[in-house]
Amino acid sequence: MVSKDLPFTKEDILKIMEKYPTPFHIYDEKAIRENARRMKSAFKDVPGFKEFFAVKALPNPFILKILKEEGFGADCSSLPELILAEKAGMTGDYIMFSSNDTPSEEFVKAKQLGGFINLDDISHIDYLEKSAGLPDIVCFRYNPGPLKEGNAIIGKPEEAKYGFTREQMFEGYRILRDKGVKRFGMHTMVASNELNPDYFVETARILFELIVEISKELEIQFEFVNLGGGIGIPYRPEQEPVSLETVAKGVREAYDATITANGLAPLKV
Repeated sequence: MVSKDLPFTKEDILKIMEKYPTPFHIYDEKAIRENARRMKSAFKDVPGFKEFFAVKALPNPFILKILKEEGFGADCSSLPELILAEKAGMTGDYIMFSSNDTPSEEFVKAKQLGGFINLDDISHIDYLEKSAGLPDIVCFRYNPGPLKEGNAIIGKPEEAKYGFTREQMFEGYRILRDKGVKRFGMHTMVASNELNPDYFVETARILFELIVEISKELEIQFEFVNLGGGIGIPYRPEQEPVSLETVAKGVREAYDATITANGLAPLKV
């Protein structure tokens, strides 16, 4: 059973109330930094590891600045989130832009910031090209369908409104290759608040194997893979937190068995 202690006392709260009107939120900067460093330490042996914090989860510029200082990037899904990330000092490979039903100005902004643009529909290839021009590197969001189970929060992947099917992944990267794009990434996101560490390792294995297949068939080289998010929080006393070390070890083993074994390293995770 997990026990949790508050990082402040009743007296601390009363003092804060004397200075700031209620209601308010209190964030534990020390804990945020410690958790960020623990994640980086756990994944230190995973090639090129970088964490992208989902801005939608907490669109607070002060928190984003803390995470930037700890080496995290920002996962953005809208223009306001891109602007928040920019204000926090995040540009270039510190930004991952994943969106659906995307206005053209959002693609333009993401490209201006030099972020990774992650498309979740094959029709967006032409739309992006017309709206902002194709960037140097493009990423697709893969929907593994019935190959991968979701959970009670996010539902079934095959019923999701976003993501490329397996066939569309091959077709989409072929289109990009023929249009002159030479740098590629791959992404998926099929669960939220997942507490089983094996889930994340299996997700990595699925993506790594698909990268091997596409790389060989289309003769292209992938630069990075984004494993998505969804690491859960043990909200209930009987729940245990996800072992980041267990996840990282499993991901590295899957990486070596597929990416390294097929001569596709280095591939950033």
